[in-house]
Amino acid sequence: MSFRSCEYGVGDNSYTMAGELLGITKLVDEFYNNMNNFSEAKKIRDMHSRDLSESRKKLAYFLSGWLGGPKLYAENYGSINIPLAHKHLSVGIEESEAWLLCMQKAVDSQPYEKAFKIYLMAQLRVPAERIRMVSGT
Repeated sequence: MSFRSCEYGVGDNSYTMAGELLGITKLVDEFYNNMNNFSEAKKIRDMHSRDLSESRKKLAYFLSGWLGGPKLYAENYGSINIPLAHKHLSVGIEESEAWLLCMQKAVDSQPYEKAFKIYLMAQLRVPAERIRMVSGT
C-alpha cells in the first residue's frame, strides 16, 4: 500500500504511515534498544527506570495520538505537557541530541518511506528542543 500522495500531519496519515500502533510499538522498542546500546545515550538511559516496560508503553501511546491516531496516552494516563513532564530532568544539548540519535537510528530501521522518515525526525526535534529549553540547561 502506498501513501505517497498523502500529506503527513493531516488526519491520521502519519499514524498510518508509521504502521499504526503495531508499527509505532516496533519503533519505540527499537528506540529503547538503541538507548541501551549506544554509549552516547548513557545519561538519558540512566534517567529511566531499569525496567523500561512502562516507558515503552507510555511513549508508544503518546506517539499514537501525536501522530493522529487514537489518543491512547490521554485515555490511559490523562493529558500531558511534554516539556513540563520532563522539567525535573537535566536535559541539555548533549542529552537532547542523544535522544534524537536513538530515535533517528530507530526511524532508519523502520520500513517507512524516506520522505516520511525525514518528516518524522523534523517533527520529533520540536518536542526534544522544547524539553531541553524547559529543563534550563
